[in-house]
Amino acid sequence: MRLMFEDEAGFGRINRPKQCWCRKGIRPSVPCHHIREYRYAFGAVEPTTGEHFFWVLPRCDTICMNFFLEELSKAYPKDQILLVCDGAAWHKSKGLIVPENITLLHIPPYTPEMNPIEQIWKQLRSMGFRNEVFKTLEGVIDRLCETIRTLTCELVRSITSRQWIIDAFLE
Repeated sequence: MRLMFEDEAGFGRINRPKQCWCRKGIRPSVPCHHIREYRYAFGAVEPTTGEHFFWVLPRCDTICMNFFLEELSKAYPKDQILLVCDGAAWHKSKGLIVPENITLLHIPPYTPEMNPIEQIWKQLRSMGFRNEVFKTLEGVIDRLCETIRTLTCELVRSITSRQWIIDAFLE
């Protein structure tokens, strides 16, 4: 049995300026723009081992979720996966096709703190998306994929492993 936590996060050409260092007495200038083009990282992480699985997809909807679940199932064909996710509409859609080796478990509404993959999105943003304006959406996608590839199992485990997960699911 594999316990994985799933979520999605949008990355795009609209940015939110982040804190940065500057010499005393100088106000930093941070580029910013408001173009609303996004791609979405779908991810699943296993907190106890740090194993992770990601796809970058064009939308957050049932079609993309079905694709993600199918690919996750193919990546772990011999394992039964308990996939913990939030209550997003595409996680509960009537059109959702859940592979036989995956069982979905929904966390209570408005409890992102119960989904440790939320911290991975924060890590990806700090590693690859700080105070930079992207000229194209392809640039965002490339950076997102590069940043995801830098994640190691050790880093994912250190960010997502929580004692309550071990106590609740694995003992």
